[in-house]
Amino acid sequence: MNSFARSFVVHLGVACAVFACLSPGGGKTAGADAPVFRAGAAISNITPPLGSSIVGNWTRPQATHIHDELHVRSLVLDDGDQRLAIAICDNLHIDQATYDESRKQLHDKTGMPPEHILLASTHTHSGPPSTQGRVVPGEELSEYQRFLVNRIVDGVMCATNNLEPAQIGWGSAEEPTQVFCRRWHLSDPSLMTNPFGGQDKVRMNPPRGHKALVKPAGPTDPEIAFLAVRSVDGRPIALLANYSLHYVGGVPKGHISADYFAVFADRIQQLLGADRLDPPFVGMLSNGTSGDINNINFRNPRPKSGPYEQMRRVAHMVAEKVHEACEAIEYHDYVKLDGRLSDLTLQARKPDEATLEWARAIQDKPEEQTQLKERIYAGRALGLKDRPDQVDIRLQTLRIGEVGIAAIPFEVFAQTGLDLKEKGPLPVTFTISHANGAYGYLPTPAQHELGGYETWLGTNRVAADSEPAIVARLLEQFDELAGE
Repeated sequence: MNSFARSFVVHLGVACAVFACLSPGGGKTAGADAPVFRAGAAISNITPPLGSSIVGNWTRPQATHIHDELHVRSLVLDDGDQRLAIAICDNLHIDQATYDESRKQLHDKTGMPPEHILLASTHTHSGPPSTQGRVVPGEELSEYQRFLVNRIVDGVMCATNNLEPAQIGWGSAEEPTQVFCRRWHLSDPSLMTNPFGGQDKVRMNPPRGHKALVKPAGPTDPEIAFLAVRSVDGRPIALLANYSLHYVGGVPKGHISADYFAVFADRIQQLLGADRLDPPFVGMLSNGTSGDINNINFRNPRPKSGPYEQMRRVAHMVAEKVHEACEAIEYHDYVKLDGRLSDLTLQARKPDEATLEWARAIQDKPEEQTQLKERIYAGRALGLKDRPDQVDIRLQTLRIGEVGIAAIPFEVFAQTGLDLKEKGPLPVTFTISHANGAYGYLPTPAQHELGGYETWLGTNRVAADSEPAIVARLLEQFDELAGE
């Protein structure tokens, strides 16, 4: 057990009538020599009240309507010796403190080791920030953070209560028509200026169909990797998919929505004939390496869509590809489970004196003489001045049979996910972003050289050499898991 796992102490003990069924060895049946593979899934609601701020854009409007509820979708797997939990939350990103508290409580209540509990956000841009109501990092959790902790824990506990003998399979499909690199080389330098008064070599989200478009600045990853779990008599229990596409959007101002991630969950349930089951089937779509990927074809723009229209189109296409691939996968009666979790210290990016002078000058000007982005990044630069020089992040890997899952607390670029797939020792590998914390964008060193929104100070918060260090640590953890 690593130092992080040992740091979990007995916390908020709660008497529970079902404690006996939650013990880590619960997958072994009495009197049986062979362990039994089991699975359970559940959903819990994390929708905030109207009036909450909606984060993910330059401004934070208040929520005036709930189009579709936000949820935590949880899957628990048990091989008789080890138990894993994966919880995917409909939120832009959830901070490390909230996840850490959730993991502590789950460890206390179930005995599950911290390295076996993967918690991540989908990155919907039409929901609240997890930190709303919390002013200073390190303070006591806010009311909404405590609500999130309770609901994450409840969801995993209910999934654990639903454990039953199960089979598991995995596979992949491809949907290349819905993923596009959003960072572009352009022939017009005036389109690539940044808020700091500098000149970038690429631009995020350039004008669609513009004559200055030269070429995308990076690759895409069209793979949809997935795990499918069913009961021994063939009843669908859950499906966890992973696609490297940012949110889709098309949400009216003030609407709360879980974006295409939730539409996928609903559609895959329909396609699998899993409506109205008891326990309910749980569809899950995790966010892959989509930090530089979105759903906009900049070279050949599509006609404007109505509210929610494009997210439904994308989600249905992805779900249909997964459903088709499901027909060919092999289900296993038993697979081994394991996980690793470690801390990695990164150097934080700090503003230099020239940047601080620029920021102070922007703040001294009347608002009407500055642009919104200038004011935002001036505030971010000044806010970073007195922050710690180092950032401690959590990196996690899971092994589920022949499948390896990497969990990274950043908005990760597609190239990073492709590298992990190529270099990882397990036959199937995918990455879940926005996991176990939220530290902004994680460009590769090559992308840092190009500049652009994702590399700006305040959008990117860690040193330019952080991505290779993260990949190296994850590969080390995968090698440990593959060698067992």
